[in-house]
Amino acid sequence: MDAGAKAGVSIRSATKRYGSIIALDDVSLDIAPGEFVSLLGPSGSGKTTLLGILGGFVRPSSGSVWVGERDITFAPPHQRDIGIVFQNYALFPHMNVGENVAFALRARRQPKADWARKVADALAMVELSGYENRAISQLSGGQRQRVALARAMVFEPQLILMDEPLSALDKQLRETMQIELRRLHRKLEATIVYVTHDQREALTMSDRVAVMRHGRVVQIDAPEQLYDRPCDAFVASFIGEATLLPVTRAGDDTVMLGQTALRTAHPLPNGAALLLAVQTEKLVIDDGPHPAHANRLVCRVAEVLYQGESLRVFATLADGTAISVRQPGNYGARQRIAAPGEEMTLLLDPQDTVIVPA
Repeated sequence: MDAGAKAGVSIRSATKRYGSIIALDDVSLDIAPGEFVSLLGPSGSGKTTLLGILGGFVRPSSGSVWVGERDITFAPPHQRDIGIVFQNYALFPHMNVGENVAFALRARRQPKADWARKVADALAMVELSGYENRAISQLSGGQRQRVALARAMVFEPQLILMDEPLSALDKQLRETMQIELRRLHRKLEATIVYVTHDQREALTMSDRVAVMRHGRVVQIDAPEQLYDRPCDAFVASFIGEATLLPVTRAGDDTVMLGQTALRTAHPLPNGAALLLAVQTEKLVIDDGPHPAHANRLVCRVAEVLYQGESLRVFATLADGTAISVRQPGNYGARQRIAAPGEEMTLLLDPQDTVIVPA
């Protein structure tokens, strides 16, 4: 695969209307050559519409789409030099593995003399060498996903689009395939746009994640930045397990949560309505020496749940506000956990005290 053939993508003011319904609302997005970008959002957020515009299956009402120096806004799908992996893989059951992969070459009328070599190279890339004559019905879900990926990249496209290709797999296989796709992306240096509604999947695989809502991109950032510094309450609540608690401004770097003062290491957003967005694992149970600068939240334990790799402790603050904290699963073997009804103090570092506009 020729990494130099990969191209960047530029979506410019793309809008899609269906009558009075705006499915995509003036979206602009630049994707660098070789970048892995996920479109993340709930149903109806516009992510599938945006992918359809990129693939040529949906015509925008306005705006344009460029791949490299080429305007492909109105080009038909087969002329876009784009590989696509669908949610259901769209493999042909009457064709064997090799024929399925070669179909992409035949559709683009590439020289037949090159088919065998290119199919073998693509299958080797997804670690399915020697599977050319295997029937699709003989493959596992993970192997079918790899065949679909081989077909998408066999003709060396400038861009690969993926529409929730792992959603049909069980949890363990899905997580394994996430790592394999990430490894394969590094190997190919391909430009990939990936649609998902799974937050963990997007954070695991992507160079950047575009969070979408109501047809707009709310925030696009690297996974760490998106998780640690959400731009608003929607992103904070959609990524991870954030609890959103109303606070009031009490200074340049201080807010009040009820009667408790909390200091943040980040600039406070504008506006009067503010929320503390706290991820469950950012809270720490006060069970010994800890930095003196940490914010302290006194609460009362309501319930403790063992969930294998972690413990989830549900508690209430003095005003009855519910809050929860997640600790490693072996925490109870190292420290005593407060029982339901007992008081407990939670610590929150100012770096993890994230305030967003409500």
